Amino acid sequence: MTITRIVGYFPLRRTLLVGALALAPFGAACAWQQSGAQPVIRPVPPSVRFQQDAQQQQVRDELQKSQLQQQLRQSVSDNAKLPAAKDARAQRQLDQAEQAQRDRDRAREQDLLDRARDASELPRVLPQPLPASGRSGG
Repeated sequence: MTITRIVGYFPLRRTLLVGALALAPFGAACAWQQSGAQPVIRPVPPSVRFQQDAQQQQVRDELQKSQLQQQLRQSVSDNAKLPAAKDARAQRQLDQAEQAQRDRDRAREQDLLDRARDASELPRVLPQPLPASGRSGG
């Protein structure tokens, strides 16, 4: 009640108080959005950036090499199929061998990409096990 009486005597204060109360939720919302929307971006040191670029280039080179090997194998396989074109059994064996080679190539490329991704990630911090005395609760 005391606050109402004091504010009641000063119309300017009452207007300012009502305005501040009306704008408070908007100010809080803006502050919340800005604190969550602006992550801290740290510059990457040049040595780390160089290492990342070198690793990416190595992965690209390996993938390109793998693709060229696959093309070469495909042309060799196509040439090997010509004499056996009429033999269904030989054709089936060649097709199975091609499929197995494609599967190996795909697995090798996936392994290369997985290793590159794992190498570029930050080291993982594993939680330390609690001491035996901390676990026993009774």
